[in-house]
Amino acid sequence: MALSKSGKWALGILGALFVLFIFFWVIIFLFLSRADDSVRIGRGNNVAVVELEGIIIESEKVVNQLKKYSKNRNINAILLRVDSPGGGVAASQEIYEEVKRTVQDGKPVVVSMGAVAASGGYYVSLPASAIVANPGTITGSIGVISQFFHVENLLDKIGVDVTTVKSGRFKDSGSMYREMSEFEKAYWQDLMDDVYEQFVSAVASGRELELDKAYEFAEGKIYTGRQAYELGLIDTLGTYEDAIRLAAELGGIDGEPDIIKERPRRTFWDSLTMSLLGNYTGITESYLKLPAVQYRMPEPIIK
Repeated sequence: MALSKSGKWALGILGALFVLFIFFWVIIFLFLSRADDSVRIGRGNNVAVVELEGIIIESEKVVNQLKKYSKNRNINAILLRVDSPGGGVAASQEIYEEVKRTVQDGKPVVVSMGAVAASGGYYVSLPASAIVANPGTITGSIGVISQFFHVENLLDKIGVDVTTVKSGRFKDSGSMYREMSEFEKAYWQDLMDDVYEQFVSAVASGRELELDKAYEFAEGKIYTGRQAYELGLIDTLGTYEDAIRLAAELGGIDGEPDIIKERPRRTFWDSLTMSLLGNYTGITESYLKLPAVQYRMPEPIIK
């Protein structure tokens, strides 16, 4: 059956709209899937900015940026912007080691603390050439934490039993399905103490303190930026712009520096997922990894 003239027009319009729709999403995909690159602002020599935000779950992104800028002769200094309540011990230690290595290789690293730079957020800052915080920054929280859920009473109420088959008496230590025994608590405390000593040693080394003095600050207390400055836990008070100027000075730059900042690589699906779910996926992942030993400021997080 032949289409009428009006039917052909309608079919043509629908086809054109479909082509435009596909073209639109291809452009969006290409835009959102752009490779990592840098934004250059201002005139002069170069200070690279690396951002560490939110709970520290992984280290790869920050470590890769530090390595890249450390090797780049056109980068005079690096500013590490920390706005984090801390997170995983291993990820924090990997960032710490890369900051330390970068400074030892002769590239100045200045930490600029945002609203919160506590626990692991403070830990990663310790090897920097200088630490700058706002007077109202929340920092410190020098300590280690591991928390466990226990749901055995809830399961009893709803009539659910859990059977665990294991080899080794510690294999299910920290299980949410039963109460922890006294010898298991001692086991976990010994583990906490070892990781805690690593943190305190890093504080003593980074702030050039006697170990006994570092222990005085390592009670899990949080401090304002002003309190931390008075205690010698940071180097100076100042804003993000002050930290940029200090990084430029340490990097031998006269005048205003150029700011080099990496754009995050994000695919179309990453952007769509992030817009729909926010940080739910990352936070969920962190809790699925429990029990976990963490350099993290406990809730409530002060904002």
